[in-house]
Amino acid sequence: MNRINALFQKKKKDILSIYFTAGHPKLNQTAVIIKELEASGVDLIEVGMPFSDPVADGLVIQQSSAKALENGMTVNLLFEQLESIRKEVSIPLILMGYYNPIMQYGVERFIEKCSNIGIDGVIIPDLPLFEYKLHYKEIFDKHNIKCIFLVGPDTTDERVREIDNSSDSFIYVVSSSATTGIKTGFSDSQISYFARIAAFKLKNPILIGFGISDNSTYSKACEYANGAIIGSAFVKAVSADPNVHTSVTKFISAIKGK
Repeated sequence: MNRINALFQKKKKDILSIYFTAGHPKLNQTAVIIKELEASGVDLIEVGMPFSDPVADGLVIQQSSAKALENGMTVNLLFEQLESIRKEVSIPLILMGYYNPIMQYGVERFIEKCSNIGIDGVIIPDLPLFEYKLHYKEIFDKHNIKCIFLVGPDTTDERVREIDNSSDSFIYVVSSSATTGIKTGFSDSQISYFARIAAFKLKNPILIGFGISDNSTYSKACEYANGAIIGSAFVKAVSADPNVHTSVTKFISAIKGK
């Protein structure tokens, strides 16, 4: 069974997923951060593949991508860094990145490599659902790699259902139509949107992301979903403290309210 499916089968609520950019703050810290996150009790990790034009990302993640690229991070190097990760880490790992670098690498070659090193899923924000179904679904299925899709406040009910029917892991519920970033609390309209998605009772679990930065926003998101995804706030935290163990432990403890 894919590790993502196993996670949601075992744990239904308060799932914590953390995003960080591979090769940031330092080029050789990718595996170190993953191991520290698992040790701190995180349930799921999204490793961002830096890209020069990250259209869905806010300033913090844009800056981390720029720094990672400056450090020398590439898709090939990321795969090298994660080659032995399954000897030390057991929780689900997802790669998140844009279609262009994956296309240049070769989509089937990329997915096969993900499978070989123990990656469980991929998030490609700019890959249209119809393109996935038409050209790539068989490849993902063949290698047991899950493709995770995003829905947002402007996603129609019909589209939400289509994404749910085409998915087999979880659905990434974007909290706003803006880019990623650290925000304070959720508006009434966002809460209504979360409630609308929850009312669908989709067959796939849902995780809420974008704008979640502390225990309050994490807890509120978990009221309407199976869990939450935190990116910008974590990236900022590890940028500010060069001691990875300290920064990761302190951040995750604060999110969990411990």
